[in-house]
Amino acid sequence: MQENYLAKWLNNELTEEEIIQFKKTEEYASYQKIITASSKLKAPEFDQEKALQAINKKRNTNKQTKVIKLNPFKKYISIAAAVILLFGLGYFYTTTLEQTVSTDYAQNNELILPDNSEVILNAESKIAYNKNKWDQKRDVSLEGEAFFKVAKGEKFTVTTNQGVISVLGTQFNVETRANFFEVTCYEGLVNVNYNGKDYKVPGGTSFMVINGNVAPLSHVKTLVPSWTLNESTFKSIPLEFVFNELQRQFNLTVTTKNVNTKQLYTGSFNNKDLDLALKSISIPSKISYTLEENKVLFYAEK
Repeated sequence: MQENYLAKWLNNELTEEEIIQFKKTEEYASYQKIITASSKLKAPEFDQEKALQAINKKRNTNKQTKVIKLNPFKKYISIAAAVILLFGLGYFYTTTLEQTVSTDYAQNNELILPDNSEVILNAESKIAYNKNKWDQKRDVSLEGEAFFKVAKGEKFTVTTNQGVISVLGTQFNVETRANFFEVTCYEGLVNVNYNGKDYKVPGGTSFMVINGNVAPLSHVKTLVPSWTLNESTFKSIPLEFVFNELQRQFNLTVTTKNVNTKQLYTGSFNNKDLDLALKSISIPSKISYTLEENKVLFYAEK
């Protein structure tokens, strides 16, 4: 009954007689104390606007934070792709890597190619080839001048910026300079492709192009290039090319005054004796010279 009194009392549903009976109970005094204490309680202040801003901020933070679950299989695919890429780069690097040998002024160099072919580089020259692909293709690129003793085998190719020389096995010399291109065959047969046209150069002959003009094949009597024996030899060559060779062999700077550099020169000079070399050029050409340190001036009287 008292529980019913309490519920009715809280809802103001007790009759006057029931109220009188309820006030006589011990529970009524306890309930009355609770009501009195509760009436003194004060609810905390609530800032609705501030609470709304806090909720929106938390919502935006949750949107920005994304949890991505990685598929273990995809992870292994990425690793495999990286490994394949590394192997591919390594293969590309090793198969395209070129061996390069070069010389400076007043310097010669010798090298042996993978098939035991021999190469001697003249001054200011460079040769390059791919060692790893040599069994597939015997090919070298040349800048300057070199003498080749090619071992027997598949086609051997020398590529220059002026022409391509092809042989099977022979001895020949190639010189490619500015406005000058010469291929001399000492043994066997050499094919020279110049400006898209093939020229056959048999042993003992020389193919020459000066300033874009192809000269008739000329005969040679030596068995090796003279420069390999420390001597530079010329036959009806303009003086300008002779001066250029003198610069390369002695690391000099050559200038001229009143000299016709188109004048043809036939002769030779020693690559180790500068004084003798200067006389070997000036006397046949009827010109004079002065030498100061590493500078040479060739001049002629008007």
